[in-house]
Amino acid sequence: MNQRTKLNIKDWAEEDRPREKLLIKGVASLSDAELLAILIGSGNKNETAVELSQRILHSADNNLNALGKLSINDLISNFKGIGEAKAITIIAALELGRRRKLAEKPIQPQITNSEEVFNIFQPLMGDLNHEEVWFLLLNKSNKVIRKGQVSKGGIAGSVVDIRMIMKEALDHLASGIILCHNHPSGNTQPSKDDDHITRKLQDAGHVMEIHLLDHVIVSDNSYYSYRDHNRLS
Repeated sequence: MNQRTKLNIKDWAEEDRPREKLLIKGVASLSDAELLAILIGSGNKNETAVELSQRILHSADNNLNALGKLSINDLISNFKGIGEAKAITIIAALELGRRRKLAEKPIQPQITNSEEVFNIFQPLMGDLNHEEVWFLLLNKSNKVIRKGQVSKGGIAGSVVDIRMIMKEALDHLASGIILCHNHPSGNTQPSKDDDHITRKLQDAGHVMEIHLLDHVIVSDNSYYSYRDHNRLS
């Protein structure tokens, strides 16, 4: 029995090569693996660029949000044929995609429910592998007057400066605050620290007559709202 000859991408029919396929059939015709193969350009001695890309995606459960959580070191150390330059290219492309997604979701002029908060912040930090804390300041009509970052922490969490949030709210004459942060683990259930921060911010708001309207915890595709669960007074 003849041993099956392994073909390189250059040996494929022209319409099946990722770059040529893009030119002939359009970018929408390419699979995620084929798009990734265009980015990395080549595979290794045992895999074509497409096969290597398929394996990289498989390691992330074929989920681009999960792929976006991999670091440069993760890609270099786990995949033969991925050096620093290719890893940087992948990370940069995924960051561009994240920023595009964010740009397509402008801040709602008025916040009426927790889903709108999720839609603002999920593109910003839903797929991050570290924790970030952000806020929205609203006027009496619940219209957004400012969005800002409170802190950027590690995998275990981040520090929230209640005084800084209240100063921002006072400086912008805000009537309400919405706090939002992500859980890199994907579990959106509040922790004891989350409850503690919520109580502190709510108590500070009562003194200043600036109400904490919600605290929303986001992940890749879900969220938790303190307001929806009747946990704010």
